[in-house]
Amino acid sequence: MSLYNTQKFLYELNRDEATQARYRADLEALIGGFDLTGEESNALREGDIGLLYVLGVNGQILMHYAAFLGIEWFDYLDQMRAGIEKYGPVRAGVYAMTGGGDSFTTEGKES
Repeated sequence: MSLYNTQKFLYELNRDEATQARYRADLEALIGGFDLTGEESNALREGDIGLLYVLGVNGQILMHYAAFLGIEWFDYLDQMRAGIEKYGPVRAGVYAMTGGGDSFTTEGKES
């Protein structure tokens, strides 16, 4: 997976007005400038917040991309949750789920 390249794409999109203009004018050419997997490219084409989250995109970067797409905050959170339901646990990055997604705390467990 090329998580670095996906995050770089989004980072540049989030920060650079010229990149935003290229996104709107010719998304395919912009995507073609990054070494992305087919799954990553499709997620970016479709604005699939849930899949991008599951692929491991950092939430700060992803939050700004969602805003760029006009997605409201609570819808953004819902799309991340839906991504886990649809695609499974987060695969990479700082949010990668370990232990099958089980909590590692004792909170709520009977003694």
